[in-house]
Amino acid sequence: MKTKTITPTVIRENIFEKYFNQVLADKKPPAVSTGPYISISREFGCMANDIARKLSKELNLRSKNMGIKKEWRWLNKAILEESSKALELSPTKIEYVFRSKRKTTMDEIVEAMGTRYYKSDKKIRNTITQVIQTICMNGYVIIVGRGGVAFAKNNPESLHIKLVAPIEWRVDRICKNYHKTPGEALKYVLQIDQERKYLIDSFMGYDTDHSIFDMVFNRKTVSEQEIISTILNLAGARNLIH
Repeated sequence: MKTKTITPTVIRENIFEKYFNQVLADKKPPAVSTGPYISISREFGCMANDIARKLSKELNLRSKNMGIKKEWRWLNKAILEESSKALELSPTKIEYVFRSKRKTTMDEIVEAMGTRYYKSDKKIRNTITQVIQTICMNGYVIIVGRGGVAFAKNNPESLHIKLVAPIEWRVDRICKNYHKTPGEALKYVLQIDQERKYLIDSFMGYDTDHSIFDMVFNRKTVSEQEIISTILNLAGARNLIH
């Protein structure tokens, strides 16, 4: 079958189309091979996108030098976009899940009555889970946030990173990047941290701590390049580059 590549950060369309056509028809999803993947979770204020982008570039360079044709990608918002595409909904209609919120009974009733494109909270959550599972199982991907750490239960070829930093350091970053007062920034940091932990806990099914990660880096004291080099070394030791 001819494949069509959409962007470097998005899985090939035919994989999703075949998978979700069956998922949305309530059929058994097709079997997919399990490939290596890396998740990067972070406390709010510990930026990870640049790390993921540079890490994928380095992984691809090493793969190329080894004669490997598989291409590593990094994903963040693409997960939301693919989930909304599968549900035929706007991304704004489902992003509440990543903010650890749920629809109330009244929300469900109003939406069900107001549009023929209504999807239940359960349907939305299940589809998002299936999107992430499909991405992880096909492998060669770095997932930034989105509860990616929770999808390694049956995959020995995975590596999970956590980025942390003292709250004072993170508050200072948020003040500068989001133009907030220290008080506003602190409230924002605590809120987003709580939402991100709740998302991981809900996917994992229990109250998690840092022990679910393979490596935890302090963004205040460890440089971006040091983080990337260390991840590459461990990825190589675990034979994720193949």
